[in-house]
Amino acid sequence: MEKPAKTDHPVDSLIERRWSPRVFSDREVGTDAILSLLEAARWAASAYNAQPWSFIVARRQDKDEFERLLGCLVPGNQEWAKGAHVLMLTVAKLTFSHNDKPNALAIHDVGQAAATMAIQATSMGLRIHQMSGFDAAKARETYAIPDGYEPVTVIAVGYRADEDSMPEDVREKESAPRQRRPLGEIVFSGTWGNSSPILSG
Repeated sequence: MEKPAKTDHPVDSLIERRWSPRVFSDREVGTDAILSLLEAARWAASAYNAQPWSFIVARRQDKDEFERLLGCLVPGNQEWAKGAHVLMLTVAKLTFSHNDKPNALAIHDVGQAAATMAIQATSMGLRIHQMSGFDAAKARETYAIPDGYEPVTVIAVGYRADEDSMPEDVREKESAPRQRRPLGEIVFSGTWGNSSPILSG
């Protein structure tokens, strides 16, 4: 099941096809595929090449580990994320290693790593869904995450489900059109809120 974006301007097909489902198929995500996703994230850009990201990975076949990470999610996310084959907790290192000063871009750069992972996943026929709905304090305690590191998101990974296998109400939600604010609302020039002339050609 594909749900390509209807873009106003040409973009790469991987960007058009990337989206975040809440229903996954029963197909297992192999170790090689997981490693490719993590390798893609490893090569994301970061301020001062600090690479402030870490990932805690739990596969569904490792039942106890999967349940530990699933238990950190809010109930609404647990309900659908339990169908994923992999869960990952992203963690940001909040200081630079070379001088121990605060890294104001750490969260941003973890997001870049996750975005790079999302594009890689799309190229492999996989889907990822990033979630902020989890208990960061519980995750910190569960995994003994030290001070100076911040849990950022949980990522669900899996293959997209066959549309025919979904209940009708879920199918309607999963196939609803994707929407984004127009460029005129987010691209400015001169002063804040003043649409850039680049948008009018």
